[in-house]
Amino acid sequence: MSLLRVVPIVEGHGEVAAVPLLIRRICGELFGAYEIEVLQPLRQPRSRIVLPGNLQRYTEIAANKLRAAQPRGEGLVLVLIDGDGDLPCVLGPALLAGALAGCGDQAAACVVANLEFETWFVAAAASLRAELRIAEHDIPDAPEASRLRKKWIEDRFCGIRYSETLDQPRLTARMDLALCRSRSPSFDKLCRELERALLSVRSRSAFRGEG
Repeated sequence: MSLLRVVPIVEGHGEVAAVPLLIRRICGELFGAYEIEVLQPLRQPRSRIVLPGNLQRYTEIAANKLRAAQPRGEGLVLVLIDGDGDLPCVLGPALLAGALAGCGDQAAACVVANLEFETWFVAAAASLRAELRIAEHDIPDAPEASRLRKKWIEDRFCGIRYSETLDQPRLTARMDLALCRSRSPSFDKLCRELERALLSVRSRSAFRGEG
């Protein structure tokens, strides 16, 4: 079975730990694919990632990491940042153009979390009752449309204080992926990009006659 290798490019310290876990969970739990290796993410501030010309350099570094780990075959450079005030449908394609320019023979995908990574926790809030103080009527059906961000999580967090570095990985490990996908179009975009990468790897494997 061929292995999918992914190098994420992220903006936050919490996402350095959370995003590899999220990728492995999505591939395994939603698509039954456990032949995944997520290499150490590259972290850069969002302001640098979105600056024209910068992303091409970062994706070149990520693509070289993939080539070093997997001389034969294609990996995936996954750019994942918060939308903040930008529309994913505008920012995403602009980022992808820079990513493709830097990746060469490696695949690239750009996912913009609308509005923040924590918005995905809001989408999965019903599965995080052990972490959040929430009533049934408090759970939103469409957190992106309601413009709900990290503050929604902070206001309901059961701990002393929500910490991105400590709590993003923990909530990522516990969130219901299918529920999040059903309530967050940008999370669904991430799932579709990973599914596409998995199908590409499996297609190449079948073409080469690998088991």
